[in-house]
Amino acid sequence: MTVASGNIIEKFDSIDNPIERAAKIKDEANKYFKDEKYDLAIELYTAAIDLDSLQPTYYGNRSIANLRKELFGSALQDANEAIKLDPAYVKAYFRRASANMALGKYRLALKDYESVKKFRPNDADAQKKFEECSKIVKRIAFEKAIACDFDEKKLIDSIKPDEFAVETSYDGPRLDGEISLEFMKDLIAHFKAEKKLPIRYAYKMILAAYNFFKDQDSLIHITVPDKQKFTICGDIHGQFYDLINLFELNGLPSESNPYLFNGDFVDRGSFSVETIFTLLGFKLLYPKNFFMSRGNHESDSLNKMYGFEGEVKAKYNAKMSEVFTELFNQLPLVHVINKKILCCHGGLSADENVTLEQLRKLHRTRQPPEDGPMCGLLWSDPQDENGISVSKRGAGIQWGPDITKKFLEANDLLYIVRSHEVKPEGYERHHDGQVYTIFSAPNYCDQIGNKGAFINITGDNLYPPKITSFEAVPHPRIRPMQYGSSLFNFLS
Repeated sequence: MTVASGNIIEKFDSIDNPIERAAKIKDEANKYFKDEKYDLAIELYTAAIDLDSLQPTYYGNRSIANLRKELFGSALQDANEAIKLDPAYVKAYFRRASANMALGKYRLALKDYESVKKFRPNDADAQKKFEECSKIVKRIAFEKAIACDFDEKKLIDSIKPDEFAVETSYDGPRLDGEISLEFMKDLIAHFKAEKKLPIRYAYKMILAAYNFFKDQDSLIHITVPDKQKFTICGDIHGQFYDLINLFELNGLPSESNPYLFNGDFVDRGSFSVETIFTLLGFKLLYPKNFFMSRGNHESDSLNKMYGFEGEVKAKYNAKMSEVFTELFNQLPLVHVINKKILCCHGGLSADENVTLEQLRKLHRTRQPPEDGPMCGLLWSDPQDENGISVSKRGAGIQWGPDITKKFLEANDLLYIVRSHEVKPEGYERHHDGQVYTIFSAPNYCDQIGNKGAFINITGDNLYPPKITSFEAVPHPRIRPMQYGSSLFNFLS
């Protein structure tokens, strides 16, 4: 419990009845939830539950706060407890369904939407969610039925960019040959002016990136020469204008100014299309000096929830959103710098003895599995306590300093750089400096108030890393999650 929540709880110490005291603390938690201070709200709901564990609404409220924090495992547990206490608590079914959707457990989500329909047969929103979820379940079943391992057809193979015409009125950058620095500068200016890249050029970039990534291993070794600066960035989450500000602060990517972006390029922010094409463009321009790791948000289920699929459909079409799913499946999972720094989006897995060679050979061209090394690389988080714990996210693990030490020693590494978590200053140092979290989306979702950050190292000075924090910059008046599916409205 933090000092802030402790001070709030102390205000009600004079109330002798624990049930009345719990109700007052819950009311305070609701205020902080409304102000989008979810960490504090969760602590207060927990305090209320400790005083009165028989109130289903306390668990239900904590469940939605956990959903907002993307702690899907904790959200599931709270929704289950709320339903156990009150089997007719409709909101808990909604929240459990949302958590299961985020984890790709569509059939379980469908059962909950079916339950809601029974409780509220005339509820149009419940009917809509049931129908949309049902479509997803049927689509997945159909895809499995027609799938053939020996003759797998990819949608991306059917894309012919030159079949798409460029509008005669188009006055932006043109991609009729190889990508150039001039094209990238013009593309950034074009995007900043809120203009769209024609679909012909968009598909050209996707296809070129796909063909590059598909020939790579799941683990990429990066060599940084002595004295050369190298930059590691964390989550961007569709915050295009903050990405461009980062480049203004640290310099545009180049052969002498290389970058690694550590996953979660898209979702949440409503400029994910502009963000991903900017990153792919620099990857194609500087394939040996610009690197991209897959994050947990480069996945089909989260793209459906958090807006990327909807944004691609709105700005282009549904087919392109499916092609992006195939592209994301090809992204590398982990990078190792100068054989000493391991960079991945999430972290370690329950397999304490996994080696770098095993990570290099990981089968990655799929949606994230529910466990194992690939799941850990995309989903896991560090914890202060030794050992391994169940993740609050519902995927991956939480791992302690002893696990970090063992892994680093076994693989002759100095430290781990990972992302995946919002931090007030944009970064956090864990496990006595053997793990760093770096997060590069300042004022996440226009509401958290955090700074972003990036790491600089040089080839001859790997430790300690130099970390720079930066503030958010203004962007056009388009709210985060503008393109998120109504199916995943956590306020329902």
